[in-house]
Amino acid sequence: MLKKILKWTGITLLVIIIALAVAPFIFKDKIKAMIVKAINEKVDATVAFEDVNLSLFKHFPQASVNIEKLSIINKAPFAGDTLVYMGEIDLNMSVKELFKSEGETMALQSISTKNGVVNILFNKDGVGNFDIAIKDDSEKPASAEASKPFALSIQNYEVENLKFRYHDDRSKINMVIDSLNHKGTGNFAANKLDLDTHTTAKLTLDMDKTNYMRNVALKLDAVLGLDLDKSIYTFKENKAFINQLPLEFDGSMALLEAGQQIDMTFKTPTSSFKNFLGLVPESYSGSLANVKTEGDFTINGKVNGLNSDNSVPKFNIAIASNNASFKYPDLPKSVQNIVIDTKIINETGVLNDTYVNLDKLSFRIDQDVFDAKANIKNLTENPLVDARLKGTVNLSNVAKAYPVKLDMPLTGILKADVETKFDMKSVETGAYEKIQNNGTMSLSGFNYKADGFAQPFVISQADVAFNPSRITLSRFDAKTGSSDIAINGTLDNFYGFVFKDQTLQGKFNMSSNKLVVSDFMAQEAKTTTTKKTEGGETTTTTKTTTKSDAVKIPAFLDCTINAKANTVVYDNLNLTNVSGTMIIKDEAVALQNVKTNVFGGTIGFAGNVSTKGTTPKFNMDLNLNSLDITQSFTQLEMLKSIAPIAGVINGKMNSNIKLSGNLDSKEMTPDLKSLIGDLAGSLAGTTINTQNSKVLTALTSNVKFLDPSKLNLNQKINLSFADGKVNIKPFALKYQDIDINIQGTHGFDQNMNYNVAFDVPAKYLGSEVTNLIASLKGADASKISVPVNAVLSGNFKSPKVTTDLTKSVTSLTQQLIKQQKDKYVNDAKDKGKDLLNGLLNGNKPATTPADTTKAKAPVKTEDKVKEGLKNLLGGKKKKE
Repeated sequence: MLKKILKWTGITLLVIIIALAVAPFIFKDKIKAMIVKAINEKVDATVAFEDVNLSLFKHFPQASVNIEKLSIINKAPFAGDTLVYMGEIDLNMSVKELFKSEGETMALQSISTKNGVVNILFNKDGVGNFDIAIKDDSEKPASAEASKPFALSIQNYEVENLKFRYHDDRSKINMVIDSLNHKGTGNFAANKLDLDTHTTAKLTLDMDKTNYMRNVALKLDAVLGLDLDKSIYTFKENKAFINQLPLEFDGSMALLEAGQQIDMTFKTPTSSFKNFLGLVPESYSGSLANVKTEGDFTINGKVNGLNSDNSVPKFNIAIASNNASFKYPDLPKSVQNIVIDTKIINETGVLNDTYVNLDKLSFRIDQDVFDAKANIKNLTENPLVDARLKGTVNLSNVAKAYPVKLDMPLTGILKADVETKFDMKSVETGAYEKIQNNGTMSLSGFNYKADGFAQPFVISQADVAFNPSRITLSRFDAKTGSSDIAINGTLDNFYGFVFKDQTLQGKFNMSSNKLVVSDFMAQEAKTTTTKKTEGGETTTTTKTTTKSDAVKIPAFLDCTINAKANTVVYDNLNLTNVSGTMIIKDEAVALQNVKTNVFGGTIGFAGNVSTKGTTPKFNMDLNLNSLDITQSFTQLEMLKSIAPIAGVINGKMNSNIKLSGNLDSKEMTPDLKSLIGDLAGSLAGTTINTQNSKVLTALTSNVKFLDPSKLNLNQKINLSFADGKVNIKPFALKYQDIDINIQGTHGFDQNMNYNVAFDVPAKYLGSEVTNLIASLKGADASKISVPVNAVLSGNFKSPKVTTDLTKSVTSLTQQLIKQQKDKYVNDAKDKGKDLLNGLLNGNKPATTPADTTKAKAPVKTEDKVKEGLKNLLGGKKKKE
């Protein structure tokens, strides 16, 4: 009997398991069709999802429907914008709901989402992208019927990792709630219920390009009373945190056709000054558990009224502290005599009537007291600001009283005594005559290690003067590494830069005794890697890298700098007496009238550098005057690539170079493959050191009559470069009485292709050739020259030289044959004339066997010439 029971029990369980496994395949299409129908009947938007899955195991005994990658894309006027995206949506229901017939409503018991994004947008016309509901029957699909595929009998719901964005083009408000995790429990089947909720999120808020909150941590545990019939939501039990600041809410909100009716109060549950420190994110304020505080800090607020398109609720928020202090247990100093008196008030319900009164903000560290006060009115239309700062802050005491995380401690004394009064329209329009400024601010002994600087940055003294028309930087003396700079000048748009994200305009004079460029570059980092070989030996490799991102000229700068420096050290170059003007604007630097002494001469240049695009670009004109050729073409990588052979030339060079191209985004050095330009120059007082050039050594080994050290190079040279190649325009040289013509190309990769043409007089071809020519009757060696062509290929480190020796032999032979033929013809003509004259005069010619001319004499002459040239240009060597 027991065996039968176990048998049938096992069979029953097996059937149930099989049924649970097979059911998803049976009901999947049904569920999918219901979801599509539910969406299409409700929204006018482009809706898509990747797949719908049904599981009877995931939340057994409930059925679980999983929707993957659901997206809702807006139509006009927000066409293409994503309204909602959900990575996952889980719908849970009773298994029996699956067996309902078509048209019957399925009751959902819980909903959860993961990795979602919601974008709520308002355009300039006040139209929102969320209004996608189908408004009347004419907009519904023709096949649609009045139905409710799903009913909400929800007991709980959960949202995991949601990003909510709200952006309004009219009010220029941008709010982002990120990393939102929220869950609630309640019986949504009832019209009145208590919803128990738990929420965490991070809030960022910007208004009109001004940031008010940045990743503020929010936490709310609250019980909300929901009256779904009257759309009234009441805060009952709640505990909220803004960063570490605790707040309690009390009141209600009702949804009306005209907007939301809000009646709410909030306050801090205690008056401890720790409440103030709790406003600061924990990553900056540290743990508050053991912080000793005295005095109080309270926030009290009341909000009452209608929030609609035309009004805001009236509100009164008071933030106060009187004679408070705090001290961290691990720090030596405390902050004392803290007074805060701030009110944010709206008494009319009109947003522009909101005003902020910071009646007093004061604190003391040791004997240094700092006071501030400010009033802001006309908040949304044209804010009016009236503020004053006065006091002294010893920056070294800040880290001793508050847990500021710095790579190195701050030092320096900040003093301020400034009054300012202005309105934002005057800032926007540059109406500086309406801005009232008065006072001074100074910073001395400031020492800070900033990102991007290899050495600490030390400001010995900086003085700023405020007056109604502008802000004057009367003094700025600073050092970093072995560099020093002194700056003075004026700022013409400081408030536009600070409050309205406008460009920072100004004119400055900068001077320096020594400026080392590497002091302003990112510090190098060394990494060591250890590896073991197969034989068990250990090898260590050290790699040096530079911590630097792509260099970008700031877009907010619009200024002119007149600069002078006695010495500028750039890489291995020492520039002296540097002067010029830099105009920084639109992410570019224009250089004007820049001059410097280097390589025994001067360089003047003008042009521009731009980092506006993805690839930095430059365009430059250089004027090189009396520069030492060897130093210039061996120490400047760009010139070395343009004319590598110039490194063996001693002397001076004058030239004009026009070039443009791309720059390396990190090192800001020219990308040689992108260079386009030309060089026109002249050489003076030149000599050549052939021992330093493999090209000249190879050439002279093939053309023995040439001694490059005796070449006269004092002449003009023109070349152009593009696509990684340099083209040398044809130019002539004179070596004694040998004419030389040179032309060709080489690449920045050092590969070359040059033609060198020599017009060589016969006398340079050695004694055998000159004797041969002398043996020929009537041959004039001074009038005979031989063209010799040399082709230079390979590269500058491993050159190849070939010459056309055969052509040279043939050319010389033809010249000699022609001279001999001309000689014989002329002799025959003369003898014929003499014979004719003798016959006419009665004389008989005397015939002598010795006078007979051998017909093959010219051929022997040609053979002798060929033999002589072969001995000289490639055959047996003659003795000197």
